[in-house]
Amino acid sequence: MTDEIATTDVKTEEEIAQDYSAMQDSVNLLDEMRTNPPEDMTDEEVADTISRNVEHLEIMVAKDYWTDEDMTEVNAAIAG
Repeated sequence: MTDEIATTDVKTEEEIAQDYSAMQDSVNLLDEMRTNPPEDMTDEEVADTISRNVEHLEIMVAKDYWTDEDMTEVNAAIAG
């Protein structure tokens, strides 16, 4: 029988900054997709891109390693 060990994310300040930056990239992409989607993408592709990025942000916001990062824009992007 294998014992399962609960793990928590332990990140350095640099890794947290990278994660936060990636979240901001998703926020910017969502804003672009919602206001000015690329003409070479179908509506389905745009909707899929939005869905995947919202899911990514929801997962990331739930992480327990955040310190004083401002999640206002992230939460607004999730809400759409």
